[in-house]
Amino acid sequence: MTLAEQFDAITVETLRERGSYKWTAYPNSIGMFVAEMDFGTAPVVDRALRTALDNNQFGYISAPIARELSRATADYQQRRFGWSIAPQRVHPIADVLRGLEVVIEHFSAPGTPVIVPTPGYMPFLTVPGQVGRAFIEVPLLNTGGRYEFDLDAIDAALAQHPGALVVLCNPYNPTGRVLTTQELLAFSEVVERRGGRVFADEIHAPLVYEGHLHVPYASVSEAAAAHSVTAVSASKAWNFPGLKCAQLVITNDADAQIWSEVKGRLNHGPSTIGMIANTAAYDHGQPWLDEVTEYLQGNWQLMQSFAAEHMPALRVTQPEGTYIGWLDWRGYDLGDTPATLLREKAGVALTAGTSCGQAGAGFTRIIFATPRPILQNALEQLADAVSGCRTA
Repeated sequence: MTLAEQFDAITVETLRERGSYKWTAYPNSIGMFVAEMDFGTAPVVDRALRTALDNNQFGYISAPIARELSRATADYQQRRFGWSIAPQRVHPIADVLRGLEVVIEHFSAPGTPVIVPTPGYMPFLTVPGQVGRAFIEVPLLNTGGRYEFDLDAIDAALAQHPGALVVLCNPYNPTGRVLTTQELLAFSEVVERRGGRVFADEIHAPLVYEGHLHVPYASVSEAAAAHSVTAVSASKAWNFPGLKCAQLVITNDADAQIWSEVKGRLNHGPSTIGMIANTAAYDHGQPWLDEVTEYLQGNWQLMQSFAAEHMPALRVTQPEGTYIGWLDWRGYDLGDTPATLLREKAGVALTAGTSCGQAGAGFTRIIFATPRPILQNALEQLADAVSGCRTA
């Protein structure tokens, strides 16, 4: 049985039995609002975890396991993206959001707000407040469905708040953009000119579609490396976010010194088995991910063609990476938060676009990393739900 056939055989009942939040929060709906895949993980990761189970590796993280994770992370970044980083500059953390907290608290000017391009990943709009900072939304420019940074607006925000932190998500959640070298350089020039800092969330980097290439932000120039801190993880692409392990990459000496002073308070979050899973994925998981990426492209094509035929007023942004779709429902009379109505009428649980910022009014986020028959059912239910809605 091919991998695609294995995926197609997964049922809604099987997913509910796993008991994940994605499939139990709305028990009467198809869960498409949490950014995780419904496919399990790569066999090499599964074997590594079973070996850890057999060896009772349930203790606190150890230096040898941490060194292996740092080595595997650096090797993967070099092999896949041509980014040369010293393993000693790769540090385990619990997850990307913990990384954002650390960077806000220790690598940005005290008291400054966090600048968040929107629509953005939902916690980017809540984490700043949790650590005592305000945030500023800077809407992306949308030209014919292609989202780009509003560099003038980012420049103006940094001019008002010197030393502030800008969140850079690449590949971009939720629009699916994979930013080009030219875009990243232009972004870095604005930040450098205004003395800002950058938190680069690159957790979706391993999952990019044909015709696109992930470029690590810190690799585009010495200036970008000097003013940024990068968070990466294998947890999204190889599908084990619950194992709690990401990596914070430090790319300049000054930040490395700061890290050495505060790391003792920050290194208790990641789990041993999470580190083992990340290492196995980076070292040996690419063949599985290549097949998964091909399957996801097929899912995207299904979503695009189905919408064109059955929901012509729906605008579907084409993702260049990630398994996240960004849907514009403003062609239908569904209001600013169509996710609520669609969950009630269609039985499909989506993310409200407004959770991604003011720029998300009238939109929803959809996670299409699900078995294709389930995706087909979800699309049919959505089409039935909007068939009687007048177009705006």
